[in-house]
Amino acid sequence: MTRALLAAGARRVVAIERDPRCLAALGELAAVYPERLALVAGDALQLDPVALSDSPRKIVANLPYNIATPLLLGWLGRIRDYEGLTLMFQREVAERLIAAPRSKSYGRLSVLVQWLAEVQVLFDIPPRAFTPPPNVTSSVVRILPRAEPLAPADKAALERVTAAAFGQRRKMLRSSLKPLGIPVELLLATAGVSPTARVEELSIAEFCALARATKPDGQPSL
Repeated sequence: MTRALLAAGARRVVAIERDPRCLAALGELAAVYPERLALVAGDALQLDPVALSDSPRKIVANLPYNIATPLLLGWLGRIRDYEGLTLMFQREVAERLIAAPRSKSYGRLSVLVQWLAEVQVLFDIPPRAFTPPPNVTSSVVRILPRAEPLAPADKAALERVTAAAFGQRRKMLRSSLKPLGIPVELLLATAGVSPTARVEELSIAEFCALARATKPDGQPSL
């Protein structure tokens, strides 16, 4: 993929890699493209791509599936520093990213990503494309940051609300939001959300209303 990006005319590629074997292969490419390829030996979970690159920037990655979601959630914190992200996930995760309310794949990841970005599955990749072949189908996803979030909300508050709500998704909101430790009936009334609604029924705007209805200290905001 690094070779393809360079051949396609990328002005500069910063390759983050922790596997010494891959670094050796990338070193050969760096010798061919000394001004356009920078190698960074390290763990992507511990590194900030913004600090390693210049604007305008994009992330293009074949993500390790066991850390794909933590990586994406970390990048969301500075999503508007990127022109876009083109990432490969296992198909199940890609379906969560694009899921709409009332669908079985709709969840916390759907809300947090779609709140800040437009998401599109570009194409699937079958197991036979890899050696050795995995047991899952993969999907390439394009994530483009929105000029503004879908609705006003504090990111930390939205994360708390969605974590509580989807942690008990089969229950009504008046029960599933109890882990927040605040008066749930008051919270729901302030946000204009029915206490008998279930989490998968809420739109992203309604989740943002719940987040706005809480203060930074976790108390209801009237």
